[in-house]
Amino acid sequence: MSVESVGPIVLVGAGNMGGAMLAGWLKSGIPGSSVLVLDPGPSPAMLKLIADNGARHETAAPADVTAGILFIAVKPQLMDIVLPPLKGLVGPETVVVSVAAGKTLANLEAHLGQAAMVRAMPNTPAMVGRGVTGAFANDGVSAAKRDQVHALLKVSGPVEWVSSEAEIDAVTAVSGSGPAYVFYLVECMAEAGRKLGLPADLAMRLARETVSGAGELLHQSPDDAAKLRQNVTSPGGTTAAALSVLMADDGIQPIFDRAIAAARKRAEELAG
Repeated sequence: MSVESVGPIVLVGAGNMGGAMLAGWLKSGIPGSSVLVLDPGPSPAMLKLIADNGARHETAAPADVTAGILFIAVKPQLMDIVLPPLKGLVGPETVVVSVAAGKTLANLEAHLGQAAMVRAMPNTPAMVGRGVTGAFANDGVSAAKRDQVHALLKVSGPVEWVSSEAEIDAVTAVSGSGPAYVFYLVECMAEAGRKLGLPADLAMRLARETVSGAGELLHQSPDDAAKLRQNVTSPGGTTAAALSVLMADDGIQPIFDRAIAAARKRAEELAG
């Protein structure tokens, strides 16, 4: 069963993440005529994308629509305002998909009633089609409905399904927030290079290209990260000298353990 055959896909929120998802859906072949975008103020570029592809745009939930898939892509702090007017869009066959960090399925049900629901956690590389998404489905989501949601989510990259909603908080800590860790790694490498005497702009270019290139190598290679690291490391060489610091008992691993645990704890707090 194709995604668009189950009823309209209603996208709530056409900002960075929602807009990226919409662009991916249209590029994958989902007809614009099967998509309704709800957003009070899309950007001019998003309005053009909607119009050029024959999608429907509304600033508020229309009374004449029952969603096949209700895809909610608004900021978590707006959910309690945005959700109540959407209840009329939810019918017995609707699947609700939320990508709002920290908002539980119980929170969604409090506003929308019981329904088939998926809580998903994409990350910002989704905006260039290179994200990864963790997802959890409640008991109301059939195998066929899960396949339909998977098809919508995978336009921005791989989708990993977890077996409990609690695991979404760990997914948020590792991959949802993860791009920021990598960007900060670039900042740290560049700053270390500057302290060794390189011009700051050159150090930043070297760090930026090194991290993005290493990421692409990891993406394309069949080898795991440990093997790729070993391939770069000659015994007694410069890389080994650096790794002796980074991999020490007080090196990067315990720092990441604490950082990701802090992120998960905050996700749990936000979820209430």
